[in-house]
Amino acid sequence: MKRALAIIWSFLFVTFVNAQMLPNPADNANGTTHDFGPINEVDGPVMHEFIFTNYFDVPIRILNVKASCGCTTPGWSKDEIQPGESGYVQAQYNPRNRPGPFRKSLTITTNASQNPVTVFYIQGNVTPKPRTPEDDYPTLMGGIRVKYRSFNMGKITTQGMVTRNFDVYNASDSVISFTEKVVTPEHIFVSVIPKTLLPKQKGQIQIKYDPVKKNDLGYQNDNIILFTNEKSESSKQFYVLATIEEYFPPMTPEQLAQAPKLIFEETSHDFGSIKSGDVVSTEFTFTNTGGSDLNIRKTKANCGCTVSKPEKTTLKPGESSILKVTFNSERRKGTQHKSVTIFSNDPSAPTQMITIKASVGN
Repeated sequence: MKRALAIIWSFLFVTFVNAQMLPNPADNANGTTHDFGPINEVDGPVMHEFIFTNYFDVPIRILNVKASCGCTTPGWSKDEIQPGESGYVQAQYNPRNRPGPFRKSLTITTNASQNPVTVFYIQGNVTPKPRTPEDDYPTLMGGIRVKYRSFNMGKITTQGMVTRNFDVYNASDSVISFTEKVVTPEHIFVSVIPKTLLPKQKGQIQIKYDPVKKNDLGYQNDNIILFTNEKSESSKQFYVLATIEEYFPPMTPEQLAQAPKLIFEETSHDFGSIKSGDVVSTEFTFTNTGGSDLNIRKTKANCGCTVSKPEKTTLKPGESSILKVTFNSERRKGTQHKSVTIFSNDPSAPTQMITIKASVGN
């Protein structure tokens, strides 16, 4: 107990401020700023206490102390401070996940007739705790650790196969081998390098993604399953994420001028106030202002409550058409923002978005 108290009090610093009520920072910078110096993240929160004396002839009260961020917890004298007596303002700073230098403020408001508002500052430099495999690979799956359960390929194009590597770590005390058995869609190829991981060894899961075989555009989410020789939790299910866009080779200004070009007259619509359960529709007019045929490859809404359908999918140069968008408000409430992504063969803007909005009431 004595040792625990000694540790706690080792992080309590006190500054005595010899000024009327609360000091003015411009007059007494040392009294209103405390520098913790270097502190260790692993040691947890540190506290500083500013002590001041009321030299007025009347009692004063601290009305409020506001910290500049949630990492700083203030405390202060709640009772009136009589003439000649002392009060305090505490600042507790939590360095967790906040490495590096910091400077935070506490704004103190009092009922004093002079200098009713002043500011205290705390500052220092946080030494981060050493990173562990648990920090770098927080997702535990049996005896292995990975950063995420999903492998994000990012934005890719239909130009060809894309390869990404993702770390895997053997957190167990046993050798873990990945088997040849995998469950993947035909456009995803998976390999683990090396297939056998010694205890505390890091390897890589290599994902090869063929967007041509996928034959789709926009956001994609596929499941894959890997297997290890572990007696329990031998199957590992992951998600492979990708956003696919059509690939267009570099074009000269002359070629771009002859290419199709998709232009929408309006890109947003507000249905205003509607009732829950209402089904509302609107139309967006679009035109091919380019020099060759425009093809609408696909339209994709961001939720099942929204349906989009173009009147025509192929437009000659100068031709216009309509994209009808329908929103079903069933089981929805409050302000709703939905979007529809349009994929076309316009090389300058192959992916475009329109949005709808509605305020759904009872």
